[in-house]
Amino acid sequence: MVVELSKAIEVVDLDQKTKMVTELDGHIMRCVRDQNGNHVIQKCIECIPEDSIQFIISTFYGEVVTLSTHPYGCRVIQRVLEHCTDTNTQQIVMDEILQSVCMLAQDQYGNYVIQHGKPHERSFIIEKLAGQIIQMSQQKFASNVVEKCLTFGGPSEREVIINEMLGTTDENEPLQAMMKDQFGNYVVQKVLETCDDQQRELILSRIKVHLNALKKYTYGKHIVARVEKLVAAGERRIGLQSSQYPS
Repeated sequence: MVVELSKAIEVVDLDQKTKMVTELDGHIMRCVRDQNGNHVIQKCIECIPEDSIQFIISTFYGEVVTLSTHPYGCRVIQRVLEHCTDTNTQQIVMDEILQSVCMLAQDQYGNYVIQHGKPHERSFIIEKLAGQIIQMSQQKFASNVVEKCLTFGGPSEREVIINEMLGTTDENEPLQAMMKDQFGNYVVQKVLETCDDQQRELILSRIKVHLNALKKYTYGKHIVARVEKLVAAGERRIGLQSSQYPS
């Protein structure tokens, strides 16, 4: 029955879609939490104009965080973030998400919702995570969020993460902790992939000090391999430049 309804929503004309959807009124939350019903709600959000399903969307107000940590609810909230363009809807949903960024980032389902933020929302997410980047990078699900921010964030967002990672002294403690960690080491690798040349130079110089010590750690070995590759590439680049400009 549910599969048929999902398919019908895709193919029937708008009038019929709207009529079919009104039948769901009063059953929205039950559908969202249902293994099959959530597909119908997702399909409604994907295929029906927003103004015809406002009664569905408004059911989520005040429940966004709870739904984001639900195995099926998180998918529905992701569809809302993708397809609902109404400014008011976006504002309400994002405000609820931003109030619980740290908790959602560490949740096995909520982290996917956080990763769905649009570019202009990513800076708010980084702002909320600021001061906790090291801790988040060492957590299974939140580390994915930090990696996503590095991949899709702008230079200023990356700088916030990198500065926190480098710490306030030359002791390199945050960086060391991340390099030895099973999740943090991937964040450090992502930083090396996404940062600019100047930042990479600084980070590599900090990492090189610990290379021998890192070889003793299972997860540190990943960094050692990556660093050795980067150093070799850097030296090749310098060699090429000097051969192009002979003295």
